[in-house]
Amino acid sequence: MKFRTARWARRFAGPLVGLILAAGAPAAIAAERNFPEDTTLLLDAKPMKGSKRVPILQIESKGEALIDLWCNRVAAQLVVVADTITILLGTPTAQRCDPERMQADEDLVTALQEVSTWQLENDLLILQGERTLRFRISTN
Repeated sequence: MKFRTARWARRFAGPLVGLILAAGAPAAIAAERNFPEDTTLLLDAKPMKGSKRVPILQIESKGEALIDLWCNRVAAQLVVVADTITILLGTPTAQRCDPERMQADEDLVTALQEVSTWQLENDLLILQGERTLRFRISTN
């Protein structure tokens, strides 16, 4: 009986290991995708009426970031562990803009604070929380 078990194990061990490695390959590839640092990203949105400006996320090393909102700017610290992310925002600058832009700033700040996961798809950083925010890597 012991001999049959050993022969069976030898016969199927190679293919079984291959299947296990193949199943784990997507996870290994995903793990190699690092959170983008030293990168400038643009919010995937149309500019507001009368402006060419869209929010910009500048990610520096060690998770430090600057975020140009629709009107103001805010410093942030990004804490990334695997596919989870926490965005700690500082105090935004106090520029005065029209009410529509000020409200858009508040909405974006709220959405950023609610972000809990991230993923990178080609040149698109997707931040998921109550809302989904999509930032495209700037090609400039």
